[in-house]
Amino acid sequence: MQPAEIATLGWREWLALPALGIGAIKAKLDTGARSTSLSVVSVEAFERGGQTHVRFRVRPRRRSERLVTCEAPVVARKPVTDSGGHTSERWFIRTEVVLAGRRFETDINLTDRRAMLFPLLLGRAALGGRFRVDPTLSYTSARPSAVRPTP
Repeated sequence: MQPAEIATLGWREWLALPALGIGAIKAKLDTGARSTSLSVVSVEAFERGGQTHVRFRVRPRRRSERLVTCEAPVVARKPVTDSGGHTSERWFIRTEVVLAGRRFETDINLTDRRAMLFPLLLGRAALGGRFRVDPTLSYTSARPSAVRPTP
């Protein structure tokens, strides 16, 4: 079996998070960041079937009032240090990402990124082995449309 070709993408791209009901969201692809961060408006932890889950709201577009309410099982809660050197405890979930026609799962931490230009930062753990990032490029792949979760 041949390994998948490594695609080259720009520093910012559209992607989908179908299991969360987010058909299109702008992301900054950041090889300097280890983990992936999703901007959330609120986070509430709860128990279901003996496992911790989180319910959170996402604003997929910066200038929109539309919020998407999402739920996912928690895979971890651990400290993350941001680019300014500040450390905070964050919830991590694992979900499917659709980017440049490829589907893969990755861990995403939930945080408040309202002050940032992009609601999603895709870090090197998600990019590694799948994509190269050319900082001179932007939006090289088509914007996702009507992407459904993998059954």
